[in-house]
Amino acid sequence: MTSNDLTKRFGLGNEMKLRMYHAFAPLMFGTLILLGSGRAMASPRREKCETAFDSTVNLTQECISTGMSALDVRAAYAEMSNHSTPPVSQLEPLDEVLYKWKYRRVFAGASIYDAPNGNIIRTMGEGLSLVTYLGVIDDWVQLRQNEWVPLDQTRAYDVSTFAGVQINEPLTHPFAWMLAPARPSLYPGSPEYEGYDVIERYQIVSVYGVEVVDGWEWYLIGPNQWLHQIRVAKVKPAQRPVEIREGELWIAVDLFEQTVVAYEGNRMAFATLASTGLPQWSTNEGLFKIYQRWLYGPMSGATGYLGDAYYIENIANIMYFDGDIALHAAYWHDKFGYRQSRGCVNLSLMDAYWLYEWTRADEDTWVYVYSSGEYRDDLPAWAVRP
Repeated sequence: MTSNDLTKRFGLGNEMKLRMYHAFAPLMFGTLILLGSGRAMASPRREKCETAFDSTVNLTQECISTGMSALDVRAAYAEMSNHSTPPVSQLEPLDEVLYKWKYRRVFAGASIYDAPNGNIIRTMGEGLSLVTYLGVIDDWVQLRQNEWVPLDQTRAYDVSTFAGVQINEPLTHPFAWMLAPARPSLYPGSPEYEGYDVIERYQIVSVYGVEVVDGWEWYLIGPNQWLHQIRVAKVKPAQRPVEIREGELWIAVDLFEQTVVAYEGNRMAFATLASTGLPQWSTNEGLFKIYQRWLYGPMSGATGYLGDAYYIENIANIMYFDGDIALHAAYWHDKFGYRQSRGCVNLSLMDAYWLYEWTRADEDTWVYVYSSGEYRDDLPAWAVRP
């Protein structure tokens, strides 16, 4: 199934109208504009430059970037005016995908009964146990026809409604998803600017330029609006491996940015956020092929290590590509864009469904796992993993 077929299936045809964060003002290219500096400004200088912004006067030379050239600046601002939103279409939520099952965690040691207040038939083991269930009656959860567990020994899960985007035409500039709510800064290396509105998690921003401060990238997302790279997951083009022929379907998993991009040859067809393996269960890099697919199925692991043991029912759209490592839906968290798994590539329910349907045309689709950067230990104080 091609991306055009999926466009019809999902009812997508119009360019997505995203809540992009630009807040455009009339721009005069002859006017000096703020583009940050290669080093965080000292306090007196910062106050001077912010005063210049607040009073809307031309900025002095010490407030101007030495990184992006004047031509880069003009090109970036022209791009903002000509392409304020990327040419992408948001996947529409499908109730039959999001709400086919109801999900709960059953706590370790919980007693399972044959009826409410009936006989105990088994005890839930140690570790993480996630189940689908039929319903709740009074203070009891019905797991199956003759399996009940007290309500207070469970916890409900609300599935994430996050979904990625189809890419309708070649991108003229990159885009990124916000990973946590934040305000842009006035220039690279500076604190969040209170005069800007907060950009919420999962909102898309366009990236028009890049500056580097103390080894960190800062992204220009609008006029005098900059974001630290840690605040976003940027969609970066991947180089097609030579083993993949022109026109073949393949999926690129970027471990550094925590993004997944589906390609038809060299053309980006779809992009989204993912959650790959935590450091102690890192997802292997390399080129693989999907070798087994399951519409629904259970997963379990680490049974010999009680603290790490897990059993998860009815995981949707499983695509194994590296031993027991798979792309699959994850209904138990909403932390896409952060490493979270035991090695698999976690996707939202909508994204896993889209990729599963898209790969029906080539069921042994290539999966290319790589890292576009390296994780650093010297994170800013505010960069705390949720």
